[in-house]
Amino acid sequence: MLLAQLINGLALGAGYALLAVGWTVLLSSVRLVNFSHGQLYMIGAFLTWMFVAKAGMPYLLAVPVAVLVVAVLGAVMQLLLRRLTLEQNIVSLMLVTLAFGYLLEGAGSLLFGGDPQVIGSPFQSDGMSVGTAHFTQQDVLIVVLALVLYAATFYVLGRTNVGRIVRGVAEDPKLAQVYGIDAAKVYLGVFVFSAASAALAGAVVAPRSPILTSIGFDQVVITFLVVILAGIGNLTGGLIVGLGLGVFTALFGAYVSPAYSMAAAFAVLLVVLIVRPQGLKSR
Repeated sequence: MLLAQLINGLALGAGYALLAVGWTVLLSSVRLVNFSHGQLYMIGAFLTWMFVAKAGMPYLLAVPVAVLVVAVLGAVMQLLLRRLTLEQNIVSLMLVTLAFGYLLEGAGSLLFGGDPQVIGSPFQSDGMSVGTAHFTQQDVLIVVLALVLYAATFYVLGRTNVGRIVRGVAEDPKLAQVYGIDAAKVYLGVFVFSAASAALAGAVVAPRSPILTSIGFDQVVITFLVVILAGIGNLTGGLIVGLGLGVFTALFGAYVSPAYSMAAAFAVLLVVLIVRPQGLKSR
């Protein structure tokens, strides 16, 4: 049972990490908390379901198409937020993205209905075993994608000219514009990446269980928990905390009660913030 829960926790945690990567980059580069992030996850999941169940697309084609659609939606949202983003009006940005979240949830309910749906992924039906522990190829896909996405994000932000530009805008957007960098385009690109990564998380994590259009705010809470525990903008910490939170949730649910797993996770957050307010991020 312990091995089974560890494997389940790794898959669950990799999903948390996938969901958090976009928000982590968003926070570190544009200082923006997007409270519609969970709804973008939900839209990505339901679009994947619709393309598979209604349009007859193969799952492996439905995933990138859903991610592309949500990326375009993210671009539209950022264009609407452009003035507030350039002004760094954080309070207004938080309120507007929260409003976007409610609008997306309502639109999702109208478009996809209120019934739970299951995404037909061929990877979810193919089982694998390690000793007595059973898991699916979907679990493996989630873990592999999380590791690949984090590795690619590390490389782009740390080793490329694009990363240097993003870091420059994050440090001082006005000074970056003096040097000819279009901060608005950087904000747009980062927001699109954040939206696409949320949709990818929804498309690959959601086949593990039935989905509802109300899952968005639950995902925002989880993302917030991961980002705060990791430390604002800490990409490495996001991966570590995501995996750790998944294992903790799986073990706590198996040996104590799944009803109190999230409460226990927030108790850990409270202790960490008291002992180490910056999370895993070094000062």
